[in-house]
This record gives sequence, structure tokens and C-alpha cells, in this order.
Amino acid sequence: MSAQNSAGIQTLLDAEREAQKIVQQDRTKRIRDAKAEAQKEIEEYRNQKEEEYKKFETEHSSGYRKAEEDADKEAQEKLKEIEAAGKKQGDKVVDDLIQATTDVKPKVPEKIAKA
Repeated sequence: MSAQNSAGIQTLLDAEREAQKIVQQDRTKRIRDAKAEAQKEIEEYRNQKEEEYKKFETEHSSGYRKAEEDADKEAQEKLKEIEAAGKKQGDKVVDDLIQATTDVKPKVPEKIAKA
């Protein structure tokens, strides 16, 4: 009878070990599944936030582009005005500069003249 009890106890211990293996495998599988599900949710959330950011950027960057285009247009207009003024009065300015550098009229400073 003792041998029979021993065999029964051994069978129970083997069954318990097998049950522990099954439970451990199930836990490991559930942990892997939970991790995969969490990773999937994180990726979906990241994609959602990236889409929101792109939409926000598109809505708000168009104003900057418009301002930049307006500034470029204004700068081009000013350059045209400056070029037109240069063409219109450029010869006179050059003549005035040449005359000022070649027609020297020396003057005695007042402090030296009084001394």
C-alpha cells in the first residue's frame, strides 16, 4: 500500500508540475499578447498625433508663406523703384561726384584765420 501511495503522490506531483508549466506558458503568452496590444495602441496614438500635427502645421504655415510672398513682392517693387531712380538721376549723381572731387575750393578754417 505504501508503494501505491508513493506512486499516487508522485503522480500528483507530476500533475502539479505540469499544471505549473501550463500556467507559466499561459502567463508568458498573455504578457506577450498584452505587450503587442500596447505597442499597437502606442503606434496608433503616434500616428493620430502626427496627423494632427501635420494638419495644424498645414493650417498655420500657409499664413507664413503668404507673408513671405508679400514681402518678396514688396522687395521686388522697391528694387524696381531704386533702379528707376538710379537710371533717371544716375548720370547727374555721377557728374556731381566728379565735379565735387575735381573742383577744389580750399577754405581757411575760422580758428586759423582769427589767430
